[in-house]
Amino acid sequence: MSSCAGRLAAYGRASWQNEGRRMTETAWHARLGDILAGLSVAGLLVPEAVAYAGIAGLAPGRALIAGVIGGLVYALVGRSRFAVVSATSSSASILAAALGSLAAAPQMPGAASPDALATAMTLMVGVMFTGLGLFRLGGLAGFVSRPVLRGFAFGLAATIIIKQLPHLFRLSLPGSTIGLVLAGVASHASQWHGPSLALGLSALIALVLLRRIPGIPATLIVMATGIALASFGPLAHCGIVLVGPTPIAMPHLTLPGDPAVWARITQLAAPLTLIIFAESWGTIRGLALAHGDDVSTNRELTAIGLANSAAALVQGMPVGAGFSIGSANAASGAKSRLSSTVASLATLALVLVAGPLIARIPEPVLAAVVISALLHALSPAPIARLFRLHRDQWIAFAAAIGVLLLGVLNGMLAAIALSIVQLLYRWSHPVTSELGRVGNSHDFVDISHHDDAARVPGVAIFRPNAPLFFANAETVLREIGRDARGAGARVLILSLEESDDLDSTALDALDEFSQSLDRVGCRLILARAHDRVRDVLSAAGFGALADASTFSVADAAERARAP
Repeated sequence: MSSCAGRLAAYGRASWQNEGRRMTETAWHARLGDILAGLSVAGLLVPEAVAYAGIAGLAPGRALIAGVIGGLVYALVGRSRFAVVSATSSSASILAAALGSLAAAPQMPGAASPDALATAMTLMVGVMFTGLGLFRLGGLAGFVSRPVLRGFAFGLAATIIIKQLPHLFRLSLPGSTIGLVLAGVASHASQWHGPSLALGLSALIALVLLRRIPGIPATLIVMATGIALASFGPLAHCGIVLVGPTPIAMPHLTLPGDPAVWARITQLAAPLTLIIFAESWGTIRGLALAHGDDVSTNRELTAIGLANSAAALVQGMPVGAGFSIGSANAASGAKSRLSSTVASLATLALVLVAGPLIARIPEPVLAAVVISALLHALSPAPIARLFRLHRDQWIAFAAAIGVLLLGVLNGMLAAIALSIVQLLYRWSHPVTSELGRVGNSHDFVDISHHDDAARVPGVAIFRPNAPLFFANAETVLREIGRDARGAGARVLILSLEESDDLDSTALDALDEFSQSLDRVGCRLILARAHDRVRDVLSAAGFGALADASTFSVADAAERARAP
C-alpha cells in the first residue's frame, strides 16, 4: 500500500510539474506573440503618425510622441486587448478644421500659436473624456448613429484625399475647402511637378497591389523604396519635397492665456471628443465582440481621456483607438495589452534610431500612403445598403454631403442634428397599427401584415408603435378616435406596450380621449398597460382607467364582451 501511495504521489508531482511546464510554455508563447505583434504594429504606427500630423498641419514629432505616451497610458488603464491608441485620420482632420477655425476667428487674431492651440485642444479633449467617464456618461456615444458614422467616414475620406492632391502635384495652394483645392489643382495644371506626380502615383499603385498579398508590410516597403529613390536614385535631384526632421522633443508646455480662446476651444473640442469616442468605441467594441471579451464604456472613456491628457502634457495631438491599427494588432497575433505597450516603446526606439531616414520620406509617397489608407472608406456599399433597406439612407447621405460642403466639423454636427430631428419626427408621427385576432388564439397582430388576422366584432384595437408623450399623444389619440368612430366600434382597446411611462401631457390627453369616447357611447380599455402606467394613472386621479386596464390584448377583448 505504501509503495502504491508513493507511486501515486510521485505521479501527482510529475503531473503538476508537467502542467506547470506547459503553462509556462503557453505563457511564454503568448508573450512572444504579443512582442512580435507589437513590433509589427510599430512599423505601421510611424508612417501613419507622420501622415496624420501632416493632415493636422503639425510637426510629425507631435503625432509620434502622442502615440508613444498615449498608447502607454491606455495600456495601463484601458481594458481592450487589441486597441492601440494613437493619432487617427479622423482626429487629425477635425483638429485641422478646428485650428483653422480658431485662426480665422476675427475676435482672436494671433491669440496663440497653432502649437499652443493644438496642445490646448488635446488637453480639453482629455478633460472631456475623463469627465464623461467619471460621471458614467458613456451612453452619449449612442447619439452618433451608425448611418451618421458611415456618411461621415465617406465624406471625411473624400475630404482628406482631395486635400492630399497638392502634395502629389507639389503645389502650394491657399484654399482650405475642397472646392478651392480642386479648383486650385485644375487652374495650376501648368505648374504640376512631373517627378512628384510620377512618384506619388507609382507609390499609390504599389500600395494597392501589395495590400492584396497577405502578410506583406506594404506601407513599410513603399516607404523604404521612396526613401531610397529620393536619396540615392535619379529622383534625388528632381526637387521632390521631403517630410523633414521628426524630432521627439519635450518643449516647454505652452497654453493660451485668453479666456475667450479657451471658450472657443471648449466649443470645438466637444465634437472632436464625440467623434474620437465614436470611432474608438466602435473599434474597441467590435474587436471585443469578435473575440468574446468584455469591455466597459465608461472605463474606456476614462482611459482614452487620460491618454489624451498625457499626450497634451508632452505637446502631442489628440489620440484614439483607430480601427485599422487595432485590426492589424489583432491580426498580428496579439493576446494582451502587452502588444500595444511593445508597439509604443518600439515606436519610440524606431524614431530615435531611424529619425534621419524618416525625415527623408518624400511627401508624394506620404500622400500616397494617406490616400491608400482611406480608399476603402470611399466604397459606396454601406450607404447603398441603407438605400436598399429604405432605412436612414438620407441621414448617411446628408452626413457625407455635409462634410464635403460644410467642412468636417459643421458637417458632422449637421448630420448629428439631422439624425436627432429624424428621431423626434418618428416619435412625434408614429405609425399606428390596427390589431386583429389570429384564429381563436390569444395572439393579436397587425391586420395589414397578416391576412389571417380578423377584427373582433364591435371592438376596435389599436397600437401606437412609439411611446406616448407630449409631442405625439394628442395627435395619435385623435387619429385613433376618428378611425374607431368611423368603424362604429362600441369598445376601443388601446395597446400601450410601447409606453412604459406617461408624462403629464399624455395623461391629460388620455383622460380627455376617454371622455370624448364616452360621449359617443364608446368605452376605452387600456391593454398591455405597464405597472408604472397604472400607478401614474391612479396618482393623477384616473383610477377608473387604471382599474379597467389589462396586461394583454386578449384579456381586454374578453373584458370588452362584458356590458
